Amino acid sequence: MPVTPVLTRRWNAPESWTIDTYRRLDGYEALRTALAGDPDSLIKLVKDSGLRGRGGAGFPTGMKWGFIPQGDGKPHYLVINADEGEPGTCKDAPLMKADPHSLIEGIVIAAYAVRANRAYVYLRGELVHAGRRMRAAVAEAYAAGFLGRDILGSGFDLDLVVHSGAGAYICGEETALLDSLEGRRGQPRLRPPFPATHGLYASPTVVNNVETIASVPFIVNYGADWFRSMGREKSPGPKIYSLSGHVTRPGQYEAPMGTTLRELLELAGGVRGGRRLKAWTPGGSSTPMLTADHLDAPLDFEGMQEAGSLLGTAALMIMDETTDMLRVVRRLTEFYAHESCGKCTPCREGTSWMVKILRRIEAGGGDAQDVDTLVDACDNIFGRAFCALADGATSPIVSGIKFFRDEFIPVSAVTTKPDTSPDGAYAGAH
Repeated sequence: MPVTPVLTRRWNAPESWTIDTYRRLDGYEALRTALAGDPDSLIKLVKDSGLRGRGGAGFPTGMKWGFIPQGDGKPHYLVINADEGEPGTCKDAPLMKADPHSLIEGIVIAAYAVRANRAYVYLRGELVHAGRRMRAAVAEAYAAGFLGRDILGSGFDLDLVVHSGAGAYICGEETALLDSLEGRRGQPRLRPPFPATHGLYASPTVVNNVETIASVPFIVNYGADWFRSMGREKSPGPKIYSLSGHVTRPGQYEAPMGTTLRELLELAGGVRGGRRLKAWTPGGSSTPMLTADHLDAPLDFEGMQEAGSLLGTAALMIMDETTDMLRVVRRLTEFYAHESCGKCTPCREGTSWMVKILRRIEAGGGDAQDVDTLVDACDNIFGRAFCALADGATSPIVSGIKFFRDEFIPVSAVTTKPDTSPDGAYAGAH
């Protein structure tokens, strides 16, 4: 499958993270074009391109920018969600390490479009190397006049702060991120009001993912029609797919939206050791698992919904035939129980109890009703919390049981028992 790199085109260049390399490869040309135009025309351009958020939800980016009220007398903020903590997700960190200026240029353009004079990159604390690269790149951008006062003589001012969080998965949820950025405990807010009107410091705020904003300079340079020439009608553009697990060559693979796992596995050398594919996640651990029957499902927002899952962050965790699905689900559920912020009773209590049940089954001490209890617990958790962490916690369990129920049935539920009828006849297994 021929692939022309877009988002990753500079990654293999010598010292790709420096401003000299970035400018040599057309860097900051889009910013000059954007600042010479009207902010509203930029919003329209991004709307016309069909760019959708690459952080998981897939919300139309231009539409989100258009929600910001203008002329309200309040400061506007742009916040970049770089709190990449989803198990299996690993696309934003390499982008920030290899090509940080593409994110910075996208930030300046986006901030100009929504009339924001202050922007933040909320970085996951464990991403130390990415943080160093980002801060060095920000310093270079200030020195070159791409950040600060009167950028390129346009009269537009922008300050950019790189803020490292403390490593809480919940801060990947945008309102919990905003609370953390304000110095409070990272917990999701009740909505409405929404960040577009009451975000950071109760002011209009746009929150976008790293990959989303890094796509913006390319749209400005080459146009909406060019962007739509890749991918599918409702999900256009290029996408970074993260392949991990039992795959011959794990890593980041850029391809048009709607590419299939079969095509990506071909690029990655197939399942490791020539084994058969057993299960995979299309968008990290919070998206329902799929099987080899879904190899040809398009990896975009609509294609994954039709297959019974979600695209999420396009983090494809590959599991071969040797995988113990009960163990996988137990470990993922432990992650969600650990990372629950505790604000919502269904999530706080439900994830904890599901871990206990899964551990009991794995230890051989479960009973016949445990699998049904897990499904019922998921039904009572899904859609009943402040944020999507609780929903994501149910995905491995529900999909795991759906496709691999036999691996979840406790041994005690299938062992044979003697017939206790008066004639003493042996009834066999039940």
